[in-house]
Amino acid sequence: MAILEEISSFLQKGRLPKVKELVNQALEENIPAKDILEQGLLAGMDVIGEKFKNNEIFVPEVLIAARAMNGGVEILKPYLTQAGVEDKGTVIIGTVKGDLHDIGKNLVKMMMEGKGLKVIDLGVDVSPEAYIEAAKEHNADIIACSALLTTTMVEMKNVVEQVKASDLNGKVKIMIGGAPVTDSYREAIGADYYTPDAATASDVALEICSANK
Repeated sequence: MAILEEISSFLQKGRLPKVKELVNQALEENIPAKDILEQGLLAGMDVIGEKFKNNEIFVPEVLIAARAMNGGVEILKPYLTQAGVEDKGTVIIGTVKGDLHDIGKNLVKMMMEGKGLKVIDLGVDVSPEAYIEAAKEHNADIIACSALLTTTMVEMKNVVEQVKASDLNGKVKIMIGGAPVTDSYREAIGADYYTPDAATASDVALEICSANK
């Protein structure tokens, strides 16, 4: 449908007012909110994710596109609730205890939201207990931990150990990422998934959540 392609196209350019205008127009034309979300907004973010992964665009373009997507999603929210559209899954995300860096985490959050996942952002300096509490409260599929400092990476191990010692063991997958983090570190601490960048993180998160449905 032409209008949905237009929404996708303007979203990729980060044109927030135009995206909002077209989302409202599509609703007036009685296009289902779910179609506007999936074929317009999320389709546009998929393109952004691929381009970002291939280094064709960079963080500023992603942020602008994500802002346009969020503007469109805000308009659709009441309609999606009425239509009973379920979230594709829930992710608890945060930067681990002792670490105050959030640019990478914020990017991962935006990419995951761009896949239609519900993301609960706990911010920075997040204790293992806070991740566990939030995962229980929101019935999460994934706990995603970010770190930029080698000194705070050890906190990821604490999160893994505390999850395994709780009744979330086996129910919640733990994803880790950040500049100093590697897949061999993931293996060493017993986390479930490591991804090298935000776009891959969102792909993997969607796969995990889809498998849980």
